[in-house]
Amino acid sequence: MNLSKQLINWYTDNKRDLPWRNTTNPYFIWLSEIILQQTQVVQGLPYYTAFTTYYPTVFDLANADEQDVLKLWQGLGYYSRARNLHASAKYIVNVLNGQFPDTFDDILKLKGVGDYTASAIASICFNQITAVVDGNVYRALSRIYGIETAINTGKGFKEFKALAQQLIDVKQPATFNQAIMEFGARLCKPKNPDCNICPFNTVCVALQKGTIGELPVKLKANKVTKKHFNFIVMLSKDNKTIIEQRQGSGIWQNLYQFPLIETEKEATHEVIVNEIENLDILKDATFDVSLYNDKVIVHKLSHQHLNTKFWIVTLDQELSKGVSIKQIKDYPVPILIGNFIEKFNF
Repeated sequence: MNLSKQLINWYTDNKRDLPWRNTTNPYFIWLSEIILQQTQVVQGLPYYTAFTTYYPTVFDLANADEQDVLKLWQGLGYYSRARNLHASAKYIVNVLNGQFPDTFDDILKLKGVGDYTASAIASICFNQITAVVDGNVYRALSRIYGIETAINTGKGFKEFKALAQQLIDVKQPATFNQAIMEFGARLCKPKNPDCNICPFNTVCVALQKGTIGELPVKLKANKVTKKHFNFIVMLSKDNKTIIEQRQGSGIWQNLYQFPLIETEKEATHEVIVNEIENLDILKDATFDVSLYNDKVIVHKLSHQHLNTKFWIVTLDQELSKGVSIKQIKDYPVPILIGNFIEKFNF
């Protein structure tokens, strides 16, 4: 079976017309790969268009304010990708004099770039024979070859990387890499793959054994933790509110949010009122508290579920340290907060 040739033939006939496939500019390819990490094409495409419009060169991105970069990224999640993107742009401009690294090893030195992204850029932009291994590749190869090694282990990565490197077309590494990713995304899908029209359906081990739904094998992740978030949305008589920037290295680093009260279990009105009374900014103030969402909003992250309530606090005083409600949409916020702001319509 000449998998490489068949894959490329399939790709030639079936590939989608995507903007990053019409260029070998490493800056654009890098942008697309970072955006598409843990993001589907249909969701990532508008962000790619926005970033290449606002920041058409790596110099533009490097010179941007981080807050503006995070605001443009808002809604994609996994915000460390945006922070790493910005940091790497500065590194390319300030340390590498604006020259994008042109080898796999040097691309791998960029913050937020792993083996997959470095392989994609090196092959697409510089024709290096470095095979990509992402979720699409794991799925396609595990099914075609009947591989049961868990993909989220060091052993699994080495096995699949070696196989992909063995299969890659040395004369067309960029085309092969894009072909196998496209194949996994469009034909060998996680659920309901189109086996009837698959070019490998006569040799696919998983299809013959009836194990399509069991592959690829992935070890169970750690148990998801459950948290209770209570956001305090203050509305003062001078049309201001309080919004704070998150510090530290936890979720939503450097993004903005309303003051947060985290509780061990779902909070009652009485508990929140008592907590609010202890806030320095509301000392001696008269206020009313009401719950915005009667039903808890569950915001699911990869490692934790946030059971969220928004509490509206109406004040009879001005907020000297507050932010004008008219400016609140200028701040980069997590999608959870952004959705609230849109629905509440200050």
